[in-house]
Amino acid sequence: MSELGLNTISFAGRAASSSQFKALYSEGMALVEETASYLDGQGRAASKVLPRMASVLYAAESMRLTTRLMQMASWLLLQRAVNNGEMSRDQVVAEKTKVRLDGFNVDRNAPGWNDLPESFRDLIDRSIRLQNRVALLDREIYRPDETPMVPDNQNSVKAQLNLLQTAFGLS
Repeated sequence: MSELGLNTISFAGRAASSSQFKALYSEGMALVEETASYLDGQGRAASKVLPRMASVLYAAESMRLTTRLMQMASWLLLQRAVNNGEMSRDQVVAEKTKVRLDGFNVDRNAPGWNDLPESFRDLIDRSIRLQNRVALLDREIYRPDETPMVPDNQNSVKAQLNLLQTAFGLS
């Protein structure tokens, strides 16, 4: 009998080159465009009338939001390149070391948070959810072979179902 995880099917690897990946890619790129449009238009106007604390927070959060989205867009573009045969997996692994998919979290208790425009807070929340999905898919696709696929406290079917739910936003 083999060790747990050795015969587990990698749904994430298949998902990365599937129609679900194409949907994730489209969602990510659309969010980048929507955010850029918001920050250049409605967001710029809204930021000028914010109270001082909210204005400072808006500036910081818009930088984090932009950085978060650019990191995700970079990962999505790299994954698309490997899926299309434009780059080898090794090239992508080397390049993706420059991509940061963790961090950039938000302090919703920060002074001024509730004064930020709701549409801006929505963009932040959506970007974080997308970031989490991309980061999970990244870990599943590129994890070292020696890493156990399933935590000791989960069975493999449940773990794969959780992965699919998280990767494709089926909460």
